[in-house]
Amino acid sequence: MSENVSCPGAAPKLPFGKAGAWIALLCLMVPMFASYFFDDMFSTLSQIFQHPEALELGWSSADYGFYAGGYSFLCVCGGLVVCGILLDVFGVKIIGSVFVGLMALGASIVLFALKSGFDSKVSLAIAYAGCMIFGLGSEIAGVAVTRSIAKWFKGRHVALAMGAQVAVARLGTASAFIISPLLVKMQDGGGIYTLEQTARPAVVGLSLIMLGVLLWGVFVWMDSRFDRLNSLKAGKGKVKEEDKFKFSDLGKVLTNPRFIMIALLCVFFYCCIISFKKFGTSIVIPRFGLQSESAKWVISLIPFFTVVFTPLFGALVDKVGKATLWMVAGSVMVLCAHLLLCFAPEGVGFWGYASIAILGVGYSLVPSAMWPTVPKIVPERNLGTAYSLIYWIQNMGMLLVPIFVGRIFDSYQGQSAAVRAEFIFIALGIVAVCVSLLLVRSSKLHPELGMDEKCRS
Repeated sequence: MSENVSCPGAAPKLPFGKAGAWIALLCLMVPMFASYFFDDMFSTLSQIFQHPEALELGWSSADYGFYAGGYSFLCVCGGLVVCGILLDVFGVKIIGSVFVGLMALGASIVLFALKSGFDSKVSLAIAYAGCMIFGLGSEIAGVAVTRSIAKWFKGRHVALAMGAQVAVARLGTASAFIISPLLVKMQDGGGIYTLEQTARPAVVGLSLIMLGVLLWGVFVWMDSRFDRLNSLKAGKGKVKEEDKFKFSDLGKVLTNPRFIMIALLCVFFYCCIISFKKFGTSIVIPRFGLQSESAKWVISLIPFFTVVFTPLFGALVDKVGKATLWMVAGSVMVLCAHLLLCFAPEGVGFWGYASIAILGVGYSLVPSAMWPTVPKIVPERNLGTAYSLIYWIQNMGMLLVPIFVGRIFDSYQGQSAAVRAEFIFIALGIVAVCVSLLLVRSSKLHPELGMDEKCRS
């Protein structure tokens, strides 16, 4: 087996030389940075929803959990699958542009809802609708970005490029964690968070998204140059026969055991972290006796660790291979982190920092190995569909888990709520470890796929 199977196929010609690939990557990073910022803009403010009487917006923790779950509603209802197929049929430039635009539209609706002054239930309904549109747009934009990186870095350091993109996207999360509490300050003398204050993170997030839309347009222009340079069109705009999408391919993807394993790992692993982040401060404050300001910095360690380690681990996956073992290691670390969050001594801040640091490193390991593995087991023409199906399954968890956790915080208080919420994340972590072990076994049984091989380029 050739060692370059993690970078299957010949490397394409690049407009503007090798620097062109990194310029294109930069253009792809900014929309994802903005998406992550907007999605996590309330994550280090989750504790304020435990006191809806202090919010002019009037949302409770259950309302916030409901809103957060809205991100995944259209995705779970089939939007991701249908749009992923459209991405393969009509291409990144057309479909990706549509959904980057929908991301901006949904964010605009959320901002309107937060500033509208409507009754809390009405504003929640409008924000939920906006979050649904934003979520679908963001997820398909993410598929388009991942597919584009696989295309531009084919035969090169795809794991490093994907790791760098993930790192910058999570820097968006880190920025939201730090900036949002600075933007939402308690009103002097009134003791109430005003609508204008609550909406400030959304204003910043929408501004970043509009910058992302602009840079996406630059990428579309570059991608057109890429296609012409590599003769990716046959004749008058017709796709080459071997690159055509066939609906029969959908069944082949869905019946691929390794694809199913990666999709299951994705949903259980990411729910251990993404859903946790939505309520992270509400968990670490009562568990470890931290103040709100300290809790903000503790939760911010998650994306900061990934910013440092995800590109590093991506480069290591390219260099040494063993992708499935990286996935096991990351899953075990995330499970250990949640066990500490649940069972470590109460009121000892050290354990809060230690558990989140472990969580952050684990969060870096799995994606660095998981996402570059998909092109090894799925034909390139089906990558849009494959990544969309993975995100679809992932979003099932992201729809449901925040709702259940939000209800826990509505029904219980303090330590009791935090521990009960952690039981959910521990159960998810155990399943993630089991699935990652199945991937190791599958890789050993099917070495011809090269899932654990390194990249020679």
